Amino acid sequence: MPRRMLVLIALAEFLGMTLWFSATAAAPAVAAEFAMGVSVRAWLTMAVQAGFVGGTLLTAVTNAADAIAARRLFAAGCVIGAITNAGVALAPSAAVIIALRFCTGAALAWVYPPGMKIAAGWFLERRGTALGFIVGAVGVGSAFPHLLAWLGAGLPWRGIVTASSALAVGGAVIITLAVRDGPHVSASAPFDRHALRMVLQNRGVRLATFGYLGHMWELYAMWTWIAAFASTSLSRGASTSLSARAATGTGSLVAFIAIASGSVGCVLAGRWADQWGKARVAAAAMLASATCAALSPLAFGAPFSALLILVIVWGFTIVADSAQFSALVAEHSPRTHVGTALTLQTCAGFLLTMISMRLVTQISAAAGWKWAFVFLVPGPVLGALAMKRLASQLPAPSLQLPASREVQRKLPADS
Repeated sequence: MPRRMLVLIALAEFLGMTLWFSATAAAPAVAAEFAMGVSVRAWLTMAVQAGFVGGTLLTAVTNAADAIAARRLFAAGCVIGAITNAGVALAPSAAVIIALRFCTGAALAWVYPPGMKIAAGWFLERRGTALGFIVGAVGVGSAFPHLLAWLGAGLPWRGIVTASSALAVGGAVIITLAVRDGPHVSASAPFDRHALRMVLQNRGVRLATFGYLGHMWELYAMWTWIAAFASTSLSRGASTSLSARAATGTGSLVAFIAIASGSVGCVLAGRWADQWGKARVAAAAMLASATCAALSPLAFGAPFSALLILVIVWGFTIVADSAQFSALVAEHSPRTHVGTALTLQTCAGFLLTMISMRLVTQISAAAGWKWAFVFLVPGPVLGALAMKRLASQLPAPSLQLPASREVQRKLPADS
């Protein structure tokens, strides 16, 4: 049962999270049709971040992540997000598109954290592996629109946006009809007006969140702009010079590879974390990704093979640690406050991404794309320090399961 539920939750997350980068993948065509400048184009993704921050903040403050069943939140988020995302295809102006993208981000606040909570409810000893699998599905879902943009080069951009909305509805159907709640996290809990304060007072949750902030400083800035970095690099490289159109298409492929390779990193890092410790594995992944960010200028203008190697390694390491922050927060939080703690963590992290994503465009305009990612290095380095402190100063939470074991014995055997 746990493994079957994990596969179904991951599939639903994959389908729902295709909404995230649906307009970003089609950004060149959207920008051309609506005469968007670079700064306006940046808001195609930044508006999603802003909406997600607003949605998660409201959910955390109201304790809705624990007071309302996670499966209901997930299904509602998928449907609302699908509707607002589909509206982009009918929008008459850039301003309306950005407003709809904000609403899509707000809806996804009910998809990503609740999905993590549902998965955490089915696992305890191997929670790092399970959440790594879920975050891997999120990565593939986020990358999928870039793959559609590459495969469907020349097709109307509205088709890409509409397809992602249809996929998100499929995620709502799966989570509603096929997924059940697990025994290790409360499906819903009474409203607790002190929940947010109790979460903030928990030292383990705070350190895990600090590490997550360092991780998020780097992650979405790279995910959002790696296509532009790659296409500019390929169009200017002496030995791999391509036309602007060909370079843009190849940049979409590179972005898909960068984001999707992280899915492998999430799964493997989850297994390593359950063996060697979640905080230790997260720290190692952040130091590796910081190294890749520091080396990014060397790949700019280099042969495609060199760029591809950097992108694969960076994509693997930059998100390998992501699930472990959620697992650590879930472990250090009371079981009735897991949803609030996860939602607060993601809210703070995505708020920070808006700053780093914006700085990439400013640095690329001032110094060129070659140096656009170097300033990301301090984030994961500081996050790694927080994880080392967590690993050394706090004992691992107890995994005693007297009541939950009894519940598990009554469940059907794994199929």
